Amino acid sequence: MAGTTGPTVRRRQLGAELRRRREEAGLSHEEVGEALSGMSQPKLSRIENGRGATKVDDVRRLLALYKCEDTDLISALVDMAKNGSQRGMWWQSYGAHISPELGDLITLEASASSVRTYEGAFIPGLLQTPAYAREIIRKISMRPNVNVEALVDVRMARQGALTRSDPLTLWAVIHEAAIRSGVGGSAVMAEQLSRLIDRATQSNINIQVMPIGAPAHHGMGGAFTILGFPQRQDLDVVMVDGTLSNLWVEEVTDVEIYGAKFDAIRADALGFDDSLAIITDQRDKLT
Repeated sequence: MAGTTGPTVRRRQLGAELRRRREEAGLSHEEVGEALSGMSQPKLSRIENGRGATKVDDVRRLLALYKCEDTDLISALVDMAKNGSQRGMWWQSYGAHISPELGDLITLEASASSVRTYEGAFIPGLLQTPAYAREIIRKISMRPNVNVEALVDVRMARQGALTRSDPLTLWAVIHEAAIRSGVGGSAVMAEQLSRLIDRATQSNINIQVMPIGAPAHHGMGGAFTILGFPQRQDLDVVMVDGTLSNLWVEEVTDVEIYGAKFDAIRADALGFDDSLAIITDQRDKLT
């Protein structure tokens, strides 16, 4: 069952940050074990390598030992530990149908403050209608015995992040080919494009279209999604789409490269008004 030990991306980030702080403090595993009761060398190794949930108290004790005075970082790492040990989240009931990568994405979206995404082939999941999502999941899933309806339900539930009390800010650049595709037939596409038009009116959602006639641009490298978090920019992560699994990019310098890449993509895409005009025109052709 995916997610039973918390989001693996966040566990790895938490462990890596704690390891950096230990090394900056000039302490070995042995010295930490001698200073903190119950912190054996194997336990510290598991924490630093992200192999299992980490207790909040252990995070606080380690950071105190390392004399970390960065209050924002302390708060962020404590939140990571809290989220990493969560159970009973809404998606756990779908655990049998959710891959570890999707479990990571769901959990990260729930705590993220922003999502920036480029999609070249289809409408981003956070903006899909049930009918459109059903067609996409049926077609692109390469795993046997996929429960399509369960995954459609999960995708629709994820969209609650856009309308919660502190809504996620979404900036999506979508290639025109996805706007003009025939996924599910005219009725399904018309409904999907109407959904985009409606979502574009929300203050927390920005939608741009990359025109078919655009010159070479950074989006040609493939789809990716950047998740931003309110505590610190250096905790942002990138998900790069793959056929069987997604690649998570976590190193700060690499995430910054993707941020610059997205900025270049949106600069090459059509403006908001022109993008909405293309979406509306295509919708009207289908109705």
